[in-house]
Amino acid sequence: MARTEVVTLTNMCMVYDGNRVLVQDKVDAKYKGITFPGGHVEIGESFVDAVIREVREETGLTISAPQMCGIKSWMREDGTRYMVLLYKTNQFTGELKSSMEGEVYWVDLQELSGLPMATGMDGMLRVFLEEDLSEFYYYKENGEWKYGVK
Repeated sequence: MARTEVVTLTNMCMVYDGNRVLVQDKVDAKYKGITFPGGHVEIGESFVDAVIREVREETGLTISAPQMCGIKSWMREDGTRYMVLLYKTNQFTGELKSSMEGEVYWVDLQELSGLPMATGMDGMLRVFLEEDLSEFYYYKENGEWKYGVK
C-alpha cells in the first residue's frame, strides 16, 4: 500500500468580529455562493503565511494569529486528495475591499444560514464553530457525493 499521495493544499479563514463574520460571495462557476475567503498554498509557502496572503488578496484585510480549527478534504476523480486547512481569527487590520473572487461584506452569524451558501458551507460552519469537531470530508456512497463531520 502506498504511503504517499498527491495533495492539493488550500485554505479558508473565518474572520470574525463579535457576532459578525466576513463572507465572500464567490463568483467561481465551480464553487459559487457565500463562503469564507481563502485559496491555494503556494509551493514552499508556510500554511499560515498562505492564509494571511489569501485573505489580504481577497478582502484587503491583513489578519494575524490565525488559529487552525480543522480540515476539509475529498478524493478527486483523478485520485488526488484536495485538502482545505480551516482557520479562524478575530485579529485584523486594513480596509475591506472586494476582489475578482467576489464581493466581501460582514454579516451577523445568525443570518448566515439564510444566505445562499456555497456547497458544503453548512457542514464546514460546524467545524469552524463547534470545538469538538475538526474534520469535514466528502465521500461517495452508491455513486453520490455525501459529506460528514468528525
